[in-house]
Amino acid sequence: MTAPSIAKTDSHGRYAGAPSLLGRVLQNRYTGALVSLLLVAAFLALTQPVFLTWPNLMNIVKSNTVVFVLALGATYVVIAGGIDLSVASATAASAMIFGLLLAAGLATPVAVAAAVLFGAFLGAINGFLISYLKISFFVVTLGALSMFQSFALIINDGVSVSVFSAPGFAPVNAFVNGNVGPVPVILIFNIVLLLVAGGVLRYTTFGRSLYAIGANMEAARLNGIDVKRVMFFVFVIAGLAAGLGSVVQVGRLTSASAEIDPTLLMTVLAAVLIGGTAFTGGEGGVFGTMIGVLFLGVIQNGLTLSGVSSFWQGMVSGGILIFAVWLGGMRQLLRRRRQSTGS
Repeated sequence: MTAPSIAKTDSHGRYAGAPSLLGRVLQNRYTGALVSLLLVAAFLALTQPVFLTWPNLMNIVKSNTVVFVLALGATYVVIAGGIDLSVASATAASAMIFGLLLAAGLATPVAVAAAVLFGAFLGAINGFLISYLKISFFVVTLGALSMFQSFALIINDGVSVSVFSAPGFAPVNAFVNGNVGPVPVILIFNIVLLLVAGGVLRYTTFGRSLYAIGANMEAARLNGIDVKRVMFFVFVIAGLAAGLGSVVQVGRLTSASAEIDPTLLMTVLAAVLIGGTAFTGGEGGVFGTMIGVLFLGVIQNGLTLSGVSSFWQGMVSGGILIFAVWLGGMRQLLRRRRQSTGS
C-alpha cells in the first residue's frame, strides 16, 4: 500500500485545493440559478399573495413554454460551441406555415408535421452552411435571422393569420390550454420533452459527441467523431425546436404572426446561460436550462404582479444575460485556477 498523502493547509488553516463556500457556489452549474430562483420566489410569495396560487404558477408555465422549447434546442447548440441567432425568426416563419395550413382547412396532424418539418428544414440550411461550407455560425445565423423574418412577412404580405375558427385549431387549443385534472397538458408535454432532451445528451453517443466538440473540436475530430455530421444535426434540432415552438405559440395567440417578439431571442439565450451552459461550449445541460427559464419566468411574472411597466422587462432580461455570462466566466476561471494548483 502506498503511504497516505499529507493534506496541506493554507494560511487560514483550510485544506489546500478546497474551494471556499463562495467558490463552490460559483463553480456549480446549477446552484447559483437555483438559489436565485428560490430567493426571488420567496420574496414574491411574501409580497404578492397571488404568486403562489396554482393558476398563477401554471400561468408562468404556459406563458414560458415557447421560451422553454426554443431554449432546449439552443442548449444543444451552445454545448457544441455555437449560437443560433435565427431561432426566433425560424419560429415566426414556421408559425406562418402552420397558420396558413390550418386556415386552409388541413387536418391538425398534417399542419403540425408541416410546421415542425419546416423548422427542421430551416435548421438544416443553417447546419449545411456552417458544417459543410465552413461559414461562421455567427454570420450564417445572423443572416438567417433576417432571411427567415423576411420569409415570414412575404408569405402572407405581413398579415397575421387568425386560426381561432379553423376546424383544426380545436386540438391545438386543447393541447396548449387544456388540462388533465388540475394539471395542464402543456406541463406534461414540457416534462416529457425535458426528459427526452436530457436523455439524449446523457445516454447517447450523439450527446457525448456534443460535449467533446464543444470542449475541443479538433480533439473530437482526431478521436473519430464526425464533427460535420454532428454539427449539422445540432442545428436541425434547433430548427425542430423552432417548429415545435411555433405550434405552441399559435395555440396561445390563436393566430400566426410574422412579427417577432424583440426579447424572445435574448430571453432564450439568457435562460440557457443562466442555467449553467457555458457560452464557450463543452459544458451544460437541459435541466439547468429549465431552471433558467423558470427564473426568467418568475422575474417577468413578479414584475407584472408588481405593476412594473413591461418596458423595463427587456432591461431586466438584458442585465441578467450579462450577469449570467460573467458568472460563467468566473466559474471557468476558478476551475482553471484549481487545475493549475493541482487540486
